[in-house]
Amino acid sequence: LDQPRIEASLITLYTWGTPNGRKVSIMLEECGLPYVVKAIDITRDEQFAPVFIQINPNSKIPAIVDDEGPLTVFESGAILVYLAEKTGRFLPPVGAERYAVLQWLMFQMGGVGPMFGQTHHFLRFAPEPVPYAIARYSKETRRLYGVLDRQLADAEYLAGEYSIADMATFPWVARHEWQGVDLAHFPNVGRWFEAVGGRSAVQRGMAVPSV
Repeated sequence: LDQPRIEASLITLYTWGTPNGRKVSIMLEECGLPYVVKAIDITRDEQFAPVFIQINPNSKIPAIVDDEGPLTVFESGAILVYLAEKTGRFLPPVGAERYAVLQWLMFQMGGVGPMFGQTHHFLRFAPEPVPYAIARYSKETRRLYGVLDRQLADAEYLAGEYSIADMATFPWVARHEWQGVDLAHFPNVGRWFEAVGGRSAVQRGMAVPSV
């Protein structure tokens, strides 16, 4: 069920329509936090503008500014943890359950994101085919889908309960066709993908920014 919106500080989300950006808009929608969107058009290199570099010195989206403080946070995984701790949702506060979520979040940050991203770059955007790169990253992408599929064979969500780990991973799996992956070969991932994608907050978050 949708949660009521929380009366809290206003968050400004600097984002674009990429998997990393959508992780954060999904979380904001799931938590019902009030936020405004500032689109950073990476196709026009707006992430390199001096005003944005002051927010994220690494010139990457997403980033947030929470006017409570104010506080600036960049790196999508760090933002998810910050929002989870701010709201007390989607990340257990202590114990084994907390580290179950964090390890799958780090799995996404260190494996799923970089490898899936390289795969769909070389399949879709490279100016000319690079067979070695396509083979290397496609093989690793399929391996990572296998890891996800085995985990989801025994768990409804990546860490058991729905969490920021699922929000982080979903937008990358949403581009499975870009990665040359048929989810029919990974039925547990397919079941999870349908369940997460059926959440109204996820659908709203995936539509951000609306440009």
